[in-house]
Amino acid sequence: MSRGVDWPVVRAIFYKDVLASRRSKSVYLPILLVPLALLVVLPALLAFFARYAQTPDLSSLLDRFPGSLSRELAKMPPNRQLIELVLGYLAAPLFLVVPMMVSTALAADALAGEKERRTLESLLHLPIQMKELFLAKIGFAFIPSLVVSWVGFLLYAITVNLIAWPIMGRIFVPNMRWGVLIVVVAPAVAAVGLGVMVRVSARANSSQEANQLGGAVIVPLILASVGQTSTLLLLAPQWILLSGIVIWLVAAILIHGGMKRFTRDRVASRL
Repeated sequence: MSRGVDWPVVRAIFYKDVLASRRSKSVYLPILLVPLALLVVLPALLAFFARYAQTPDLSSLLDRFPGSLSRELAKMPPNRQLIELVLGYLAAPLFLVVPMMVSTALAADALAGEKERRTLESLLHLPIQMKELFLAKIGFAFIPSLVVSWVGFLLYAITVNLIAWPIMGRIFVPNMRWGVLIVVVAPAVAAVGLGVMVRVSARANSSQEANQLGGAVIVPLILASVGQTSTLLLLAPQWILLSGIVIWLVAAILIHGGMKRFTRDRVASRL
């Protein structure tokens, strides 16, 4: 009969992985630099473009938006419309792409990286439950993606509000839609990517191989996220919340299935 989860053991493995990742530039540099580029530098460039570019006629585009939102945007001057569209809606996919990228990169290192460093065998010989090892690996990949996503959004909001303030004259990001997207949907998307990559990482012999194998699934997920997020942000907050709940259910199924297959025999057979 299996005992309950020993959380001090989970934390110990989690901190071990954090320390190992801090010593690997190939792990932590992309996690820091890519979100910085996508969530701060790129939005800053978009904000400057929207602020100083010649404002196009957006009336035909606004006609495609939901009625209440279209009417709200139609009341704004053209330069405000452009900023609201570019930074308030079109930039939204970045906040699903980044947490998924971070979680999958760390998940690839969580198990395949252990094999590559030849340290996984010693973990399997420790008197710990496999679910404790699994939870530690999940936490190692998920928690940093959450931190990067939320800190990145804070920096994004500060950056675009400062640059757009002379035109907008108010703080326009975040709003209720953004709040639901960042707090509910973005972590759910990261968890889906994590559920996929944990399975792939357990089969691969190196983090590079795990990334290559997982790319066949993760890249379509990222493209789907990019294609749907701007549309999702046009919906009412309750519909965004419902979408997040559905994605969380999918993530829970994937992660639970991965945990059931995460046994000593299965992992040891792939060393």
